[in-house]
Amino acid sequence: MLKFSVIAKDSSRKARAGYFETDHGKVETPMFIPVGTQGTVKAVNQSYLEQDVKAQIVLSNTYHLYLRPGTEIIESAGGLHNFMNWKKPILTDSGGYQVFSLSNLRKMKPDGVEFKSHLDGSKHFFTPEKVIQIQRSIGADIMMVLDECTPYPCEYDYAVNSTKLTSDWAVLNKKAFEKSKPLYGNEQYLFGIIQGSIYKDLREQSAKDLVNLDFDGYAIGGLAVGEPTEELYEFTNFTSDLMPEDKPRYLMGVGKPENILESIGYGIDLFDCVVPTRNARHAILFTWNGVISVRNAKYKDDFTKIDERCNCYTCSNYSRAYLRHLFNAGEILALELASIHNLHFYLELVTEARKQIVNCSFNDWKNRTVKKISIKN
Repeated sequence: MLKFSVIAKDSSRKARAGYFETDHGKVETPMFIPVGTQGTVKAVNQSYLEQDVKAQIVLSNTYHLYLRPGTEIIESAGGLHNFMNWKKPILTDSGGYQVFSLSNLRKMKPDGVEFKSHLDGSKHFFTPEKVIQIQRSIGADIMMVLDECTPYPCEYDYAVNSTKLTSDWAVLNKKAFEKSKPLYGNEQYLFGIIQGSIYKDLREQSAKDLVNLDFDGYAIGGLAVGEPTEELYEFTNFTSDLMPEDKPRYLMGVGKPENILESIGYGIDLFDCVVPTRNARHAILFTWNGVISVRNAKYKDDFTKIDERCNCYTCSNYSRAYLRHLFNAGEILALELASIHNLHFYLELVTEARKQIVNCSFNDWKNRTVKKISIKN
């Protein structure tokens, strides 16, 4: 089993600091996982990701890597760690969300999902067993089960059937995982995904089904798919209480900095989202004093750094005016510098949250911080 330890809890007894260990290194929690869908975090090379952003783990996607470059190439390279030259832990999503997003190109069946590639229209079939096989080929430290991510809004009857399907697939995932072995000498771990849409009875049933299977960790799926923020928080808090204390808790696809801080307060340990890098590519930058759009004319002669508190590579070397110039000139460097900054901010945010939890001062700090970082400048 994955070694996971909680070293401190805030006075609320929900927010917690801990760590887990893999063969590729230790991951401290709470932690944000940069998204490297296709074996790369967009616009950020692995050297900056490790040395400046200080990422401890990255996420890649089973669906995308299966289609391109394919498992044969990844196996020939000795696994994804070697292929992308990343020596720290990797988590792979099962591809369930990507298949969900292909609503017009997929067909759900009891034993799996049939879909057409978004690249060339070719037909493929994912079963729980095949998804485990693909993730063995990738060699990720943490593997996710195949699930169905329900849309929002979602009718109750559909959610009932979908939740049962996810539970049935979880059994098949676990069996396939136990019957197979890692290919590259590093231990791999399997996380279950709790579904149930915005129905508490279904969330309870899903959590019960998955906890009985004794996975190495548990994720909350089916949120951050369009529901109001109030429901995101309500169901994150509700579902977190259903998850084991001694296993990592992962909220998939979340989110904005304030979403992450609030969810840490509900006992969540892990997060991933494309928000920091996607916003960076559109010149939207996160700072400790709020969000700025660096394309704005008011920054054309602003020679201060993006964030006075930040010491990332971008802030240490370049001004707001220069970054604005790069974006307006269409220079590729703008994408890298902005992405480095936003990812550094996210990692710094969860690192500071961890310190506050250890000091039993998280809630007050979180309430003050959320107000500041949410400001639109």
